[in-house]
Amino acid sequence: AGHAGIEAGLAAARLGCKTAVFTINMDAVGNCPCNPSIGGTAKGHLVREIDALGGEMGKTADECFLQMRMLNRGKGPAVHSLRAQIDRRKYSTVMKHKLEMQQNLDLRQAEIISIKQGENGQWLLETRLNAVFTCKTVIIATGTFLGGRIYVGEVSYESGPDGIFPAAFLGQSIRELGIETRRFKTGTPARVLKSSIDFSELEEQPGDEPPIPFSYDTKELGENKVVCHISYTNEQTKDVIQKNIHRSPLYAGKIEGIGPRYCPSIEDKIVRFADKPRHQLFIEPCGLDTEEMYIQGMSSSLPEEVQLEFYHTIKGLENALIMRSAYAIEYDCIDPLQLDATLEFADYPGLYGAGQFNGSSGYEEAAAQGLIAGINAALRVKGKEPFILDRASSYIGTLIDDLVTKGVSDPYRMMTSRSEYRLILRQDNADTRLTPLGREIGLISDSRWQSFIEKQEQKKAEYKRLKMTVISPSDELNEILVSRETSPVTTGIRLIDLIKRPQLGYDALKDIDRTRPDLDPNIFEQVEIEVKYEGYIKRQEAQIEQMRRLENKSLPKNTDYNTIAGLRLEAQEKLNKIKPQNIGQASRISGVSPADISVLVIWLSQLKNKD
Repeated sequence: AGHAGIEAGLAAARLGCKTAVFTINMDAVGNCPCNPSIGGTAKGHLVREIDALGGEMGKTADECFLQMRMLNRGKGPAVHSLRAQIDRRKYSTVMKHKLEMQQNLDLRQAEIISIKQGENGQWLLETRLNAVFTCKTVIIATGTFLGGRIYVGEVSYESGPDGIFPAAFLGQSIRELGIETRRFKTGTPARVLKSSIDFSELEEQPGDEPPIPFSYDTKELGENKVVCHISYTNEQTKDVIQKNIHRSPLYAGKIEGIGPRYCPSIEDKIVRFADKPRHQLFIEPCGLDTEEMYIQGMSSSLPEEVQLEFYHTIKGLENALIMRSAYAIEYDCIDPLQLDATLEFADYPGLYGAGQFNGSSGYEEAAAQGLIAGINAALRVKGKEPFILDRASSYIGTLIDDLVTKGVSDPYRMMTSRSEYRLILRQDNADTRLTPLGREIGLISDSRWQSFIEKQEQKKAEYKRLKMTVISPSDELNEILVSRETSPVTTGIRLIDLIKRPQLGYDALKDIDRTRPDLDPNIFEQVEIEVKYEGYIKRQEAQIEQMRRLENKSLPKNTDYNTIAGLRLEAQEKLNKIKPQNIGQASRISGVSPADISVLVIWLSQLKNKD
């Protein structure tokens, strides 16, 4: 019942399947053991897409937000990403209650210790209390609990995050099935007592006003409730860490698990970026009813006394009292190349993986996978076609395709640079892209669908208004144009042509746009982006069309690629291991060259001619 398990359980139950969600500790449902936030760069895109498909993360983040900020506003709209500071205990409570109230869903506190294949394709799950549950489909979403081990300096012990029991037996059962596992590692910073921080020494980081919600169902959020703060490490911090680096289990060779490349510990940053004079830290509240403050950017596995020493070198934290020490956690996960695009194990029908179990990192990546796994597990039970998102449809599709096609060598984190189509896969248009699919699956309610249809009609009407409205030349208009460093006009000009100018937008033209309707700000945002970037968007749409032609060339599931003449040995090996569903997926496999793809295309056409 972490972020993957929640979305999987809710989706399956809402699609009419009798569903059980198992959690080792009922008080840890929807827990945020690391950062008390939802969203962020590229992750905000995932949250919007989860919401557009009918998932729950965005709505709950809106209900529990403390501060909202849109990141990357200084860059283009493709990389604008919403981030919410949340009340982590409230988020957990709200999510738990949603599971408790969901029809067709049983929430159970139990540790699953064994998964076995039963008769008739069913699965048998055994709990530590010796109860056995029979299931048609199973989704494994173990987060960092599977074989979890905590490291703080020289101290090491079996545990899940936040001092909760780990899943101690399930890993062995999974390996006995023949599923390949590996060890990954992640970490979390210390929590510090608020009253021990000198905020007068810190840089303030306010939220956006008005705050923008994640969910398309949320009409109004209210005001931001907190201010976050920024500080920096310094040479003294660096000196303390370097003197004690031998006591880090990471550098002492005690941790065998591979850590996240894009979210390293503070000791890792100091070693890898030795020439950097300082590193930025964000000091963030964990909730309204707690005095715990989270020090983002300072995860560590150094001993407790060393942590205290280096925290005290930082401006504002000179007298900080640590409430929870930073720690590293090592855990079991799988090689996701064993999965297909539905997140089902290729060799184990009815068995799915989601979240950190699949080698990813982050709450949002987990929730996205949980939603897709839950949908596909339910569709399998109902005897319906699987639901697969491609790379051009969504960041969710990109995430899953990366995992199951390319695999991972370290915990996978979603970034906007991972998508070839990011100008089309913006967070503002996630509903346009995905809500019709959510409706088709059965996760979008009638009222939500009606609201979506009305929004699309309003958007279409607004686009038409821009094309039809002509603004006459005037001193008022030209004053606006000159002040924005763009050319004045001497004849009438269409509103759409003004919006196309890089220096202008809806905000700049509000005083001379007399016919503007009262619409959802998201409509104006979408229209403005589509008008300004029309040429680039059309170019990406052409690329998508070309990609989808390859995706439509399906490859037979049981192909033995060793029998196809002309394929290189490496390509044969990789293709036999991954068993791509189509030519497009095959082209993205590391080790499969364009020449190999040409061989496959010719072979496929010959195969069809024989039929």
